[in-house]
Amino acid sequence: MKFLDKAKIRIISGHGGNGMVAWRREKYVDKGGPAGGDGGRGGDVYFIADENMSTLLDFKIKSVYKAQSGENGGIKGMHGACAKDLFIKVPMGTIVRDTKTGKIIADFTQHEQKVLIAKGGRGGRGNARFATAQKRAPQFCEPGEPGIERILELELKLIADIGLLGMPNAGKSTFISAVSSAKPKIADYPFTTLVPHLGVVKKDDGGSYVIADIPGLIEGASEGIGLGYEFLRHVERCRFLVHIVDITSEDPIKNYKIINKELEKHSEKLANLYQILVLNKIDSISKEDLENYMNEFKQYSNDIFAISAVTKEGVNNLLHFISRKVDEIPKPESEIEIEEDLGAFDNDDSSFEVTKVAKDAYLISGGKINRLAKVTDARNTEQVVRLQNILKSMGVFEELHKYGLKNGDTVILGHLELGYYDDEIWGEGSKV
Repeated sequence: MKFLDKAKIRIISGHGGNGMVAWRREKYVDKGGPAGGDGGRGGDVYFIADENMSTLLDFKIKSVYKAQSGENGGIKGMHGACAKDLFIKVPMGTIVRDTKTGKIIADFTQHEQKVLIAKGGRGGRGNARFATAQKRAPQFCEPGEPGIERILELELKLIADIGLLGMPNAGKSTFISAVSSAKPKIADYPFTTLVPHLGVVKKDDGGSYVIADIPGLIEGASEGIGLGYEFLRHVERCRFLVHIVDITSEDPIKNYKIINKELEKHSEKLANLYQILVLNKIDSISKEDLENYMNEFKQYSNDIFAISAVTKEGVNNLLHFISRKVDEIPKPESEIEIEEDLGAFDNDDSSFEVTKVAKDAYLISGGKINRLAKVTDARNTEQVVRLQNILKSMGVFEELHKYGLKNGDTVILGHLELGYYDDEIWGEGSKV
C-alpha cells in the first residue's frame, strides 16, 4: 500500500432545508390557517479515528467531502427530514489544521475518537411558526442556513511505541521483519525503505507493542537532505528509540554520532528521548572486534545489545528488554495545542456585496440574501415588507446609499427586481 502522510481536503456540511408557505384547505375546517412545515437540518461532518488506517492515501483519491442537505418543509405542517451526518475516517495520529486560520483544530490519538468538523445548517421555519394572534396568516417562511465549507490540511504522525533509527542499510527493515509480520522491502542498497513501516510485536504476557521503521537518516537530514527529515515527525510520539548501528560499516561510532546530531537539530524532545543501542550484523565480524566495539560504545550508552537481524542471534534478549521498557516508560503526553474551533459552527453568512450594474440598478449578493430572495414573492406585500426589514437590520440600505442609491432605482436580489423608494422596496414596480 502506498504511504501518504500529508493531504489537503475540502469539506462541506449539509444545507438546511427551506421552510414552506402552505395553508390548511380541508372541507370542514373554516379558515384553516397557515400549515407550512419546517425544513430539515443539514448533515454535520465528523472526523473519526480508525486504528486500521495507516496512511492518508484515501484523501488523495478523494479530496472533496459533502454532507447531505436537509429536506424542505412540506404542506400540512410536515417537517422536512434531517440529513444524515457524514463520518470521515482518519488514521490515528492525524493532526487537522484549518488553512484559513492556521489553527490546529484536532489531534487524533485514540481509536474511534470523534470530532465535529462542520455543523450542518439549521432548517428554515415554515409559515405556521410565524402565526400570532395579530398575524394569523403569515405569507412568508424562512430559508435554511447554508452548510459550512472548509479547506483543511491533514498531517499524519504515526503512533508507535518504539521508533527504529539508523543510517541507511543499518538493518532496521531486516530487524522489524524478523520480530513482526511487517514486510518492508529489503535490499543491499541505500534508501531501500522509502516510507515508514509499522510492525506489531507480541509480548510474553500476551500484550503487544508497535515498532515504527523510519527511513534511514544521513548527515544533513535536519536540513532536508535525504529521506529521513520528512519522516522524523513519526518518531515524535514514541515512548523511546531503538538505535541500530551497522557494526560492519567503515566508522560505526561516527554514524551513531551523526544520527544523534540530526535528532538534536530537529528537536530537543527527540534528542532527549531514551535510546537502546543495538549493534547489528555481528555475524559478519569476529568476537574480538565485537568486544572492542562494545567497550567503545559504553561511553555513549548503558543499554547496549549485540544482534544479527539475519540469523536472529541476540534478538530474543533484546525483545525481552524492550518489552520491559515499554511497560516502564509511559507514552509521552501530546504537546500539540488544540485551539477552540469556532469554524465548525460558523453558519453566519450575513455578509453581502453591493455591485452597481447600471446607472440606476444595484445588485446585492450574499448567501443569506440569495436564500431570502428564493422564498420571497415580490407580488406579496407582507413578504416584501419582511424582506425589507431584514435588509435594514443587515445594513444593506445604509451600504446602498454609499453607492448613490436614490428613489426609483432598481435593487436586484437573486431573481427579484424591486423598486426603491425612501428605505422601502416594492415589487411589480408599484408602491402601496
